[in-house]
Order: sequence, then structure tokens, then C-alpha cells
Amino acid sequence: MQPHAREVDEIEPHAGLHQPSLRPIVPDGRIGQCCAMFDPLLLLIAAAFLLAGFIKGVIGLGLPTVSMGLLAVSMAPSRALAIVIVPAIITNIWQTFAGPYLRDIIRRLWPLMLGTVAGIWLNADALTGPHARYGTFALGILLVIYAVIGLNRFHFRVARRDEKWIGGIVGVVTGIISAATGVQVIPSMPFMQAIGMEKDELVQALGVFFTVATVALGFNLTLSGVLNATTALPGAVAMAGAFAGMYIGQAVRARISAEAFRHWFLIAMIFLGLYLAGSALAKEFG
Repeated sequence: MQPHAREVDEIEPHAGLHQPSLRPIVPDGRIGQCCAMFDPLLLLIAAAFLLAGFIKGVIGLGLPTVSMGLLAVSMAPSRALAIVIVPAIITNIWQTFAGPYLRDIIRRLWPLMLGTVAGIWLNADALTGPHARYGTFALGILLVIYAVIGLNRFHFRVARRDEKWIGGIVGVVTGIISAATGVQVIPSMPFMQAIGMEKDELVQALGVFFTVATVALGFNLTLSGVLNATTALPGAVAMAGAFAGMYIGQAVRARISAEAFRHWFLIAMIFLGLYLAGSALAKEFG
């Protein structure tokens, strides 16, 4: 037995050099790193959707447009859209059934909605393909156009007999733009205003149209792998912020001039759009 004891004595001093150290089940460093990267993102999402929800509560629209613009400051539009999708679908579904015009809306707008789905499908890889880096620039330009149209109150008129074929073309253009930027207001909103819908019917029509368009976008993002389980927590935070903001906005709507608020909101959208477009150009050519 002595030789074995001697061998152990000779090996033992070197055991510490070769014996692998025990690893914790969950490395502490990764926890700290994850928290450092994730918590500020959740705060940004909550703040962006609180503001977007507040604006929607005051003037009745703008949640996806504002939230996409704010989130695109710090992340790719594809990632921002993956977070926006669920709150947008839920709020739009509620808006879809909040009125008695659903059957007439579908009868009048089915070419617009079908064209939009087709345009989204045709441009399916815009947010994740080789040209995805231009998405932030396109989003910035779109925000500027959206705000300029809103400030100048352009009025177009489309005859009832021309609604179907013009709506189909507008839908395809809207879908292509939406697939690249995540925003569905151009040129669909001016078209819906141009066909002469009443105020309450227009609000419900926007809900129906945005529901269809957002579901189509969500399908694209799911196929591309962008919309997955990792967006569940950010989406939940976004939804909570959106509903809280809408509640506050609706509460203060009676105390402030909605028209004045809308005016300054659109001006802010111009500056945000210019910033996004300028920063995208600087990153591309700087």
C-alpha cells in the first residue's frame, strides 16, 4: 500500500493545477450583464408606449407611428415592430368592434385591405433582408410626410365608383411601405378620408384596416424569426404602458385643446423624422 500512498503524494501537489474548478449553475457575470442590457430597454419601451398611448388617448390615433419612431432611435425597425405588434393588434381589435359600421366598412374597403396584404407579402424581407439598414431612414422620411400632410390638411376626393380600383392600388403601395417601415398610415389614411367616411365610421374603419395590416406584418415577422418568445416580456411592458398612457390621455382630453395638442404633436413628429433620417444617413456615410 505504500507505493500507492507515495503516488498520491506526488500527484496531489499538482492536482490544483489540472482539476477543473466548479462552475456555478447560473454564472453571476451573465446575470449582471443581462440586467445591465435589459432593464434600460424595458424602461425605454415603457416610456415610449406611455407617451404613444397618451397621444392616442388625446387625439385618437398615432400609437404605432409614435412608438415605432421613438423605439427606432435605439434599435432596428424590425425589432421595434416586433414589440409594437401585439399592443397594436389588441388596441385595433377593440377599435374594430367599437361601432355599427363593420359590414359596410368591409364592403367598401376590402380592395384596400387585400392590396395591403399583397404589398406586405411582396416586400416581406424589407425589414430583415439585405436592405434592412435603410429602414430607419425610410421611417424618418415617412414620419415627416405623415406630419406634413396632417398639418396642411390636404383634402382629396375619390368618387364612389372609383373606390375599389383606387383602393386596391393604394393598398399595395401602403403594404410595400408598411413592410419596410412598420407604419401603415401612408397613403391609406388620406384615401380613407378621401372616400367621405363619417367621423365615427372612419375611426372604426381605421381599426379594421390596421388590424388586417398588423396581423399581416406579424405573420411576416414570425416567418422571418423576428417575432418569437423573446419579445413576450417587452410586448407585455409595451401593452401596459400603452393602456396606461391611453387612460391618462383620455382623462386630460377634456382639459386641453385636442387640436392644439395635435398641432404640436405633428411638429414633434417632423423633428423626430428628420433626426431618424439624418442619423441613418450619418451612420451609412459617416
